[in-house]
Amino acid sequence: MKPKTRANLLLLLTAIIWGCAFVAQDVAADVLEPMTFNGSRMLLAALTLTITCWFSDHRAQKAGNGMAWKQMNGAQRKTLVVAGVCCGVMLAAGSVFQQLGISLGTGAGKAGFITALYIVLVPLTGLFTGKRPGKLVWIAVALSVVGLYLLCMQGSFALDPGDGMLILCAACFCGHILVVDYFSRRTECVKMSCIQFFTVTILCLAGAFLFEQPSWQDIRTCVIPLVYAGVFSGGVGYTLQILAQRDAEPTIASLLMSLESVFAVLAGWVLLGDALSLRELAGCALMMGAIVLAQLPSKAADG
Repeated sequence: MKPKTRANLLLLLTAIIWGCAFVAQDVAADVLEPMTFNGSRMLLAALTLTITCWFSDHRAQKAGNGMAWKQMNGAQRKTLVVAGVCCGVMLAAGSVFQQLGISLGTGAGKAGFITALYIVLVPLTGLFTGKRPGKLVWIAVALSVVGLYLLCMQGSFALDPGDGMLILCAACFCGHILVVDYFSRRTECVKMSCIQFFTVTILCLAGAFLFEQPSWQDIRTCVIPLVYAGVFSGGVGYTLQILAQRDAEPTIASLLMSLESVFAVLAGWVLLGDALSLRELAGCALMMGAIVLAQLPSKAADG
């Protein structure tokens, strides 16, 4: 299998995992405050990857391939730590801005639409970094935006107080994709993901103890949603993203990951009994078509 094909399949799997996580988040949101939820699930993700890193280091030391922490030199360790912290700061900021936007009154559908606008921001940044997408990819981005609008927006589009927070959220998620794209080829991805989660955990739990009222009883009540959101959506999903982006173009990666909105709607339909309207089905179809279009052979850049 070609590296790009494998990367795209991994990103599709990531979108499925993240889409199903919206069900877990919806259940937990009735009990846990935003920073408490994010800090708790990211701690689970970090602990899960700590175990994974221990086993991978053990194998690396036996193979002598230099990927174990003890085998890294000072420059390699510095790159790894900087990469993990940068990814973690972007991820934490995006998560916090998203929850702030929702808490200020922006509905879930509109929040999902504004958040997913990183699919526009990523190719726009490519104009300034030399990674200019081809014409088919731009058409796919436009179709995805229309599809997201049909899928997420149920009323008229008017700016609410929380919308500015969600625009900042989209910018942070765009930044996260670009930071991952830069570092994923320069360091060990699983360790980078682990450091990322510890960074988010520290930032979010610090915010939770400062601005919220964490309760151990509430956390125990939400243990199943937390395990899914932490171990699978966090530990597995974000690590798959980092691994896949070594061989994927940032714009294609953002398009594939935006399918989490489609899978969130489908998961809500299957697991929670949410009804699917014709409008939502049309949005899903447009987004699926955009992904197929973006995979068609095309020049990497317009000139």
